[in-house]
Amino acid sequence: MRKHFTLLIIIFISLQIIPQSKIEWFPSGLNIQPFTANFLEPKTGFSYLISESNLRLDIGTSADVLKIKDEGKISSLGVDLFTYTRLRSESNFKFPVETTDFYFGLNYAQKYFNDENEYGFRFRFAHISTHLVDGSYDIQSKIWRNGRLPFVYSRDFFELLPFYKKNGFRVYAGITYLFHTVPTNIGKGIYQFGFDKYFTNFPSSIITPFVAYDFKLSKLDKYIGNNIVSAGIKFGKYDKKGFRIELNYYSGKSVHGQLFDINENYFALGFNMDL
Repeated sequence: MRKHFTLLIIIFISLQIIPQSKIEWFPSGLNIQPFTANFLEPKTGFSYLISESNLRLDIGTSADVLKIKDEGKISSLGVDLFTYTRLRSESNFKFPVETTDFYFGLNYAQKYFNDENEYGFRFRFAHISTHLVDGSYDIQSKIWRNGRLPFVYSRDFFELLPFYKKNGFRVYAGITYLFHTVPTNIGKGIYQFGFDKYFTNFPSSIITPFVAYDFKLSKLDKYIGNNIVSAGIKFGKYDKKGFRIELNYYSGKSVHGQLFDINENYFALGFNMDL
């Protein structure tokens, strides 16, 4: 406790040294916009898994708490809080909830920019836990669907994603280090790269087509790649808040912790609010 208190004092004193005109508390918008095809990003909306009879509901937010501006540079400290939930589609407009995942953490970002391009990085420290929900339980037979029983699943990790952006095209590559996992046979390292491209020369200033791709290489007994390809239209400024309609293709291990060892391959039609 004493160490944590000392750290807070050091941070407070450091902030007082910075000219107050350069500090903005609880600013609007994000220093670095979420990476479009990266699954672990805050968003609010839903996706229909075509041919899978499933839906995914995303409810999340990310907010910069502190922003420090300098000439050609912006630093920020923020928080991330979101869930992603798998639902099953049934008749009579019923959607039993099968499993849900919880993500919360902190992020620090630095962005350098000039008239032509920008570059920087985002660092995150976060926790994920997941749970089977009552939609996975068959009340009549009193058994869990597909023979899957609830178990403890959690991940605590650090993530570093450097990026470079120019003319609506952003490329990134990084690494995630899982310093604590349950189950323990999940590999410690996740290696990632991807890009998003927004076609900013589109005639309308508030309608922007985009394409994006994300690849993650992780280990579960052996190394396996997860791919997400995304294409669609964003309504609103391409690098600001807005609304996206997109078609996604996913292949690899399930994004849901309770299904972490299942291979999935599907298209999904998504409707999401951008922060």
